[in-house]
Amino acid sequence: MKSKWLIIILFLSLAINAGVLATTGYQYYRDASLAPSVPCPGSPGDTHLYQSLGLSNLQLAKMEPLAQKFHVRLAELGARMEERKEVLVTLLQENSDPMKIENLRREMASIQDEIQKEVIVHITELKKILDPGQQQRFFDLMRQSMARAQSPLSINGGK
Repeated sequence: MKSKWLIIILFLSLAINAGVLATTGYQYYRDASLAPSVPCPGSPGDTHLYQSLGLSNLQLAKMEPLAQKFHVRLAELGARMEERKEVLVTLLQENSDPMKIENLRREMASIQDEIQKEVIVHITELKKILDPGQQQRFFDLMRQSMARAQSPLSINGGK
């Protein structure tokens, strides 16, 4: 039973890390804005990493459909994950069949994998729009934000 709890904790840690991966860049760029506020093409009125990269109007126009598609897809996957989390809590509360819990965990891991793939594809598509200097700035900021954002379970070896 102890190993099942460890698996559940590991899965929850993975979910947190994926969320951090998807939002870390966004949060850092929003907070460390160097340029005048430029709304994110996918979230009008919201500041975004585009501010710190000094994008041209042409680059912003190219990013708009990518950002909209990305935000919609992440919202869909996030909603699916939230539904599964609720089911997981219910199953754990009711001392359900371990196979039901394991099947749900696998389903959640699959959703997490989809989120990670979407983020990687989005970054790859954005990279094609950026010039070499902007790419360097983008990845430098990504590294900084990932270094600052640590999962609570990764601190002190998860203790």
